[in-house]
Amino acid sequence: MSKEIRLATVNEHNKATDLWIVIDNKVYDVTKFRLEHPGGEESLVDEAGRDATKAFNDVGHSSEAREMLKKYYIGDLAAADIKKKSPISCRHVALALGAAFIGISLVYVIRRGVARN
Repeated sequence: MSKEIRLATVNEHNKATDLWIVIDNKVYDVTKFRLEHPGGEESLVDEAGRDATKAFNDVGHSSEAREMLKKYYIGDLAAADIKKKSPISCRHVALALGAAFIGISLVYVIRRGVARN
């Protein structure tokens, strides 16, 4: 079983000389990797002590980069600190509203066309 680490603990490791990050609810100590990071030390230091999942994914890291993370893994983010995903996202709501609008518009146009004939 892996070690659970609280986000508050991760937050304490927020310096170039003591650099922890969270990616996909896993905690990594990347202190020794910061000078080797292809994107530069600064990009890691900017995310130090916090959840870097979005920044990591936005860059589009390769599968090799994800494989390298395993070397720096120190534990899982504590269950109490994992953000719960909403079952319905804004995207789902927008798609539903768009579909409803198109459906209502089609009914209106079809009825109007039938009424003219």
